[in-house]
Amino acid sequence: YGAYLADGSEYRGDYAVDDAALRRFHRERLEILAPLAELVAFETIPCLREAEQIAAVLAEHPVPAWVSLCCRDDAHVGHGEPIERCAQAVLDLPCVVAVGVNCCAPVHVEGLVSRLRAITSRPLLAYPNAGERYADGSWCGDRIAPDELVALAERWHAAGARLIGGCCRTTPHHIAALDRWRRERGRSAHSASSSSECST
Repeated sequence: YGAYLADGSEYRGDYAVDDAALRRFHRERLEILAPLAELVAFETIPCLREAEQIAAVLAEHPVPAWVSLCCRDDAHVGHGEPIERCAQAVLDLPCVVAVGVNCCAPVHVEGLVSRLRAITSRPLLAYPNAGERYADGSWCGDRIAPDELVALAERWHAAGARLIGGCCRTTPHHIAALDRWRRERGRSAHSASSSSECST
């Protein structure tokens, strides 16, 4: 909902609408998308209220979906609630096939993924922004380099993330670096498996 407002509130979750308006917003879009999609992604969710309304809509229309939360540090969503509490609001639904974080600072992802892994065995998402902050209508701060993103992705994977990518301000170079890393991991795993089979 916050991204639709285009005022940065997707990072804060301080929506000036009631729960019924949030539920209606998501229901209208889900009713259009559900017949056309294999999976619906609810992204950049910054508050418990919105997570709860998404859960209510998915209970009415149980289509495969993932829910990705927008966080301000390594433990809380943008509005301030613990990430575990927000994730649990949607994890009670079998149709939610994955949960995770997006559009947050890369430095916070490892801690967030670890917290999510402690409460669910479902696949975890991690696709942060490029390290800059959105403030006063513009981006500020330093963007991480593609090789820095890959180094962090190794840690996110070790913490439990399985769907890894990039959100705001990441570039095709960042995504290409992640793809190379993924391919190299696959080759290494295959080589290790082949060596093990040969030695038995």
